[in-house]
Amino acid sequence: MQIKKTIERIPGGLMLVPLLLGALCKTFAPGAGAYFGSFTNGLISGTVPILSVWFFCMGATISLRATGTVLRKSGNLVIVKALVAWGATFVAATFLPIGGVEAGLFAGFSALAICSAMDMTNGGLYAAVMQQYGSKEEAGAFVLMSIESGPLVSMFILGSAGVASFEPHVFVGAVLPFLIGFALGNIDPDLKEFFGKGVQTLIPFFGFALGNGIDLHVILQTGLGGILLGVIVIIITGVPLMLADKFIGGGNGTAGLAASSTAGAAVANPMIIAAMVPELAPAAASATALVATSCLITAILVPILTGIWANHMKKRTGVPAEEVALTAGPTPAKPV
Repeated sequence: MQIKKTIERIPGGLMLVPLLLGALCKTFAPGAGAYFGSFTNGLISGTVPILSVWFFCMGATISLRATGTVLRKSGNLVIVKALVAWGATFVAATFLPIGGVEAGLFAGFSALAICSAMDMTNGGLYAAVMQQYGSKEEAGAFVLMSIESGPLVSMFILGSAGVASFEPHVFVGAVLPFLIGFALGNIDPDLKEFFGKGVQTLIPFFGFALGNGIDLHVILQTGLGGILLGVIVIIITGVPLMLADKFIGGGNGTAGLAASSTAGAAVANPMIIAAMVPELAPAAASATALVATSCLITAILVPILTGIWANHMKKRTGVPAEEVALTAGPTPAKPV
């Protein structure tokens, strides 16, 4: 049986399939962890420990050795996306209840859900799309995007938007495993390779643990809302990212559109942040379901939309899509 290959055919499958299995466990056997105890309970309820190890391994894979083009591209996209997420979170905090909308099409929408869905880019998806439609330098921009992984950026956004307050030592605690991994990975290439192997391996484990915090009834209630959130993420973050890629990064907008997704790792943020800020706990379960759906929707739509845009630019410039980013400047090329 080719279980892994089958799962990988699903966008974000390594995260979403275990998450769904965990949600099934939570829905139909909510007391399974307590009943079995020991290591089984650890797998079911160990979201934070598993994620902390994953975050450490992720840090070890980030290299300081990157070209100026890669840093310019990735830095531009990361900063713009964070700023857009901050603006959307601020608006959501102003008009939405802190515990989330309770009914209707926007059920579950909250500042926590919107921040988590918008502030992290699916780096793997971005790299794969840009390898096909962009330059090698643009594809390499996913390196700095990995720094977004984890709750730190979400914590900064939520704190500065007035949604929650975090003590300085909490910020340090959130990023310390990443920084230690980052330091070790850059000091010793062997450690970088060693710990880097754990990044993909741990995804199904924390996906399953996350799923055990979700009742499927919540997913059913937020299904349409999650689809809507995914579309909103692409529009609200995609347009500014495309403009930034064109006028700051020197591209043609393709890289910006490719970065307008929700990262699979973002699914973990609502639960982690709610554990730090109890007043956000009522919004955490629905926010997790919404972000998981948004991750799936953007994983499907972003490659399609990016391909359409890249082919459109190819027709306008008359050069292959992978060369467009290198030839497009601040002024749009004239049609041929």
